[in-house]
Amino acid sequence: MIRAIRGTRDILPPETALWNFVEAAVRDVFRVYNFHEIRTPIIEDLDLFRRSVGEETDIVYKEMFAWEDRGRAESEKGGQWLALRPENTAGVVRAYIENRMGERGLLQKLYYIGPQFRRERPQKGRYRQFYQIGAEVIGPLAAGSESPAVDAEVLALLAALLNRVGIRDWKLELNSVGCSEDRPRYNQALRNALADTLGKMCADCQRRAVTNPLRVFDCKVPADQPIIEALPRISDYLDAGCRSHFAALRKILDAQELPYTINDRLVRGLDYYTRTAFEFTHGALGAQNAVLGGGRYDGLSEALGGPRAPGIGFAIGEDRLIMTLGQSAEAIATPPDVYVAPVGEGMDPEAAGLAEELRRHDLVVELGNESFRLKKSLETASKLGARFAVIVGENEVKSQSFALKNLGTGEQVSVARGDLPKTIQANRT
Repeated sequence: MIRAIRGTRDILPPETALWNFVEAAVRDVFRVYNFHEIRTPIIEDLDLFRRSVGEETDIVYKEMFAWEDRGRAESEKGGQWLALRPENTAGVVRAYIENRMGERGLLQKLYYIGPQFRRERPQKGRYRQFYQIGAEVIGPLAAGSESPAVDAEVLALLAALLNRVGIRDWKLELNSVGCSEDRPRYNQALRNALADTLGKMCADCQRRAVTNPLRVFDCKVPADQPIIEALPRISDYLDAGCRSHFAALRKILDAQELPYTINDRLVRGLDYYTRTAFEFTHGALGAQNAVLGGGRYDGLSEALGGPRAPGIGFAIGEDRLIMTLGQSAEAIATPPDVYVAPVGEGMDPEAAGLAEELRRHDLVVELGNESFRLKKSLETASKLGARFAVIVGENEVKSQSFALKNLGTGEQVSVARGDLPKTIQANRT
């Protein structure tokens, strides 16, 4: 038997109802904040991620699904290297540049929902094909894209989004990771501080300390934490502009009474982040408790060959968000309003016609078939959770009055065909 590939899985009913509930809720929040959907390809040029995410990040170094395009390799020397997208910010910024979205001089407030791919070790809530809900705000300086007010609006949107799907006890952690002027000085301070203790740390930290010291803060190895805790704090290395930007953001959040805590150890795992970095966490996820994360990336457009276009964005791990919800899939799933039960030979066409009439009144209808005896039809209706059953037999068709059975109370009444929709609607809650 052929099985799903390791690190992937099927999402089945009734769980899909929970996914649809979440996606409908977040789309509604995006709507009221005037965000608009963007859909980018799952396959991108590998260089997009090398130049944006960073050659020495774990994603590019060991987690991407990448291959040489053999079709092009046959006709062009060297071919083209492609990759399944491991994240979507780079793809959105590429689309912004390629489609000249900044020429209108306005902020582009974009959101996406879709799969991403990383060759990670599968574990609870972490898959090789996983799903993200994300958003990016990007635009020219004249549109106010560098303003801390943009950061504050994104954080307010996220608080509203989590509250909307039923996650109330979230925590927002906030930090500033500085800019391109701050980073070299801070990286050198980290290298100096790690020089005498690096040999005691895990292999990943030893590699990161050389290639990108900031990534040491991503380490989750318990034995390395005392060393990491003693490292210099990036807040001591911010220039005046970054300090002012972070202070202005905090002032807006305080005015909105949006609660947050400062986490000096918070960094983002990708090279393009600058200034504001944040995570929303939730205790239901255990040690790996981040529900979502994001931050500002003011130089990414230029790094990809585009115009100056500061931006900020986030990505929610939808798989982990679903795990966080207290609601069960069964509670979200919508059962049929009515089961249409044809009884007797030749009743299938009549039942099908009645089912379509009821559906045109926005009723959820499950249609049986005439091979079932009435007892089996009613049992099937109950298993499906239907509220009512409509019996379609020869006598009912002749009289155009149908037996409507309330499967919760057992009460059965005769209802004229034209009155069935409003009778079911009036009693379906």
